[in-house]
Amino acid sequence: MDDHTRDPGVAPPLGEPTGWLADRREWEHATLRRATEHGIRLYNAGEFHESHDCFEVEWYNYGRGTIESAFLHGMVQVAAGAYKHFDFENDDGMRSLFTTALEYLRGTPADFYGVGVEEIRQTLRAALDDPTVLHGWQIELDDARPTAYPADYEYAEGLDH
Repeated sequence: MDDHTRDPGVAPPLGEPTGWLADRREWEHATLRRATEHGIRLYNAGEFHESHDCFEVEWYNYGRGTIESAFLHGMVQVAAGAYKHFDFENDDGMRSLFTTALEYLRGTPADFYGVGVEEIRQTLRAALDDPTVLHGWQIELDDARPTAYPADYEYAEGLDH
């Protein structure tokens, strides 16, 4: 655990996903969980650029070769790929980003920090053949598909880019 990724104000999960230290009742990297919550809710609201920013800024906290870095880099690619598809109708760009995302997300636990990672991998693979599977798809977090609150937009606006 790194002191720069600690934050006792980040709420506990509903279950015990990878990243939650149940015996200590804290997240291994609470700032990763916070960025993930905001990033997924913004993604689910169709705010792909803002979602990307949430994952990207937190990604800089981790060195190469860590599972945290791979997860966050993968999620950056997921949001960027959706942005290419929906905002620019560039499915070749989406496919390239999703292929890279799949590489980064390979080996990430299926419940990493409460995220339905296995479903993300399945959806990305399907979207390589049929990008329309993204239409209406939302990412699962803590067995729900939450959408953005005003606090999520405020978080994204306050990020240093």
